[in-house]
Amino acid sequence: MADSGLRTIDAPFVAPGPSGVAIRDRLKGLIPGDQKVLRLVGAHLGSLASKDLKTRCAQGLEHSADTWSVRKRELTAVSSSRWAGAITKASHDQWALARRGQVAHLHSLEAGIKTITHQLSLPIEEKGSKRAPGGYRSKREWFAKTRRLHLLEDRLTTVRSDREAGRVHVVRGGKRLARNRHHLENTQLTETEWRERWEAERWFPAADGESGKRYGNETIRITPDGEISIKLPAPLAAPANTRHGRYVLAAKVRFPHRGTEWADRIEANRAVAYRILPHSRLRSSGGTPTDAARGRWYLTASWQRPPSKAIPIQAALAHGVIGVDTNADHLAAWRLDVHGNPIGQPHRFSYGLSRSAAHRDAQIRHALSRLLNWAKTCGVAAIAVEDLDFGAEKTREKHGRKKRFRQLISGMPTGRLRARLTSMADATGISIIAVDPAYTSRWGAQHWQKPLTSKNRKTTRHDAASIAIGRRAQGHPIRRRTTPPPAHRSDEQGHRTVQADQRALGREETRPRIPGPRTRSVPPDAQRTRATRTPKTVRDVRSDQEWVQDSLLPTD
Repeated sequence: MADSGLRTIDAPFVAPGPSGVAIRDRLKGLIPGDQKVLRLVGAHLGSLASKDLKTRCAQGLEHSADTWSVRKRELTAVSSSRWAGAITKASHDQWALARRGQVAHLHSLEAGIKTITHQLSLPIEEKGSKRAPGGYRSKREWFAKTRRLHLLEDRLTTVRSDREAGRVHVVRGGKRLARNRHHLENTQLTETEWRERWEAERWFPAADGESGKRYGNETIRITPDGEISIKLPAPLAAPANTRHGRYVLAAKVRFPHRGTEWADRIEANRAVAYRILPHSRLRSSGGTPTDAARGRWYLTASWQRPPSKAIPIQAALAHGVIGVDTNADHLAAWRLDVHGNPIGQPHRFSYGLSRSAAHRDAQIRHALSRLLNWAKTCGVAAIAVEDLDFGAEKTREKHGRKKRFRQLISGMPTGRLRARLTSMADATGISIIAVDPAYTSRWGAQHWQKPLTSKNRKTTRHDAASIAIGRRAQGHPIRRRTTPPPAHRSDEQGHRTVQADQRALGREETRPRIPGPRTRSVPPDAQRTRATRTPKTVRDVRSDQEWVQDSLLPTD
């Protein structure tokens, strides 16, 4: 493939199962006193979390175990040891997440500067190639890009200095919500509603679990019958309604989903983490906090479990595979047999991504549920998806004026869809196989779209791409070769097969046009053929010799 200019295609692999479980239930029956206590605890712990995160960011790369212990002791005096441990751990995780985002931003700036520098070095209106962009279209665009180049270089210098010094920039509550304060008319929020949302986003009503303790969590304890009790921080111990400074909520919780697994875990005193949030924290920042005003609160329980061992890919493909092509508004799927041949009709599972985050998540879950139900009906134990990552493909330096295309790939929920599909498939016993996405759409449309199109079925480009994805997961070549000629018209059928061998070099690339005869036989000499052939028609022979008639044979 190196000679053809195509990049190396990675081998498919079985995606590992989830290593964590999270379930959620609504707290029904809360009295006004319960909501008041939850707000006080969340606001108090949120202020402590903000101060601790500020201290952690100020320490930067100088953080050590000693500074961690000092911070934890200071927080223990105004809360409790377990609340302090949860807060400091969340601060470390937030700082590490900001550092990873800083590295990703650094790489994005470097890629943009490299692209702009290359295009500025070319003459105006210079044509590009498939591998590199060409020059800019006008002097005006060229001048604008020079200014943007200086801007990106300044940003790169700032990010590099922050990276070397260990500085990160974190906004507790979210940068987007903080910017919405200056655009309340566009977000359809009043100042009071925004303030309630901002304060709720900065709360910290979460507690980590601890194995060996009663019901797996001493801070937020839930009994098997659903009773919830919270260990109040030291300054807020006055509202406690039971012993040891604990407050018991009037609402009880039960988990319809995975409730049996959760009950078995807490009865064995294994660690379970809990998080109590109002409904406004679960909605996108563009909505209205009406549910928070109604007093809707939710409790989330989460725990870790050892990941399930992935089965060999050959065992997963024993009954065929379903290839799935991910698009901006639907999943295109087609079932393949063990030989890579499509069976039945293609299926499409649509979803919408134009509303709130909760609606988008529900749409994705519904589409994946229908996909998994269809897979169980077919008896297939494997689903092949593309290992997509558009992290480096969404910049305007990469695609130039293609704004709609950048918005399209930005809206595709590739990471969330892959994680949710893996989690949901693990519960049904279906394996998820991730394949390299290189050239699947192009080769699928080139080799499968036209042969599978008939009067009664119109095969789309996405349907053909799903076949290419499934065949790549099975190890078959994507492209289809034409049927060999009949016997005795050439060198038998062995020299050209329908499917290339897996060891054949360049088996997935387009077959080049080889000039010359289509068979391996040596063409005959044309001059000698003309000299020795027998004429089929009688024609006069002109020569210098005199024509003499032979004597007649004697007759009786």
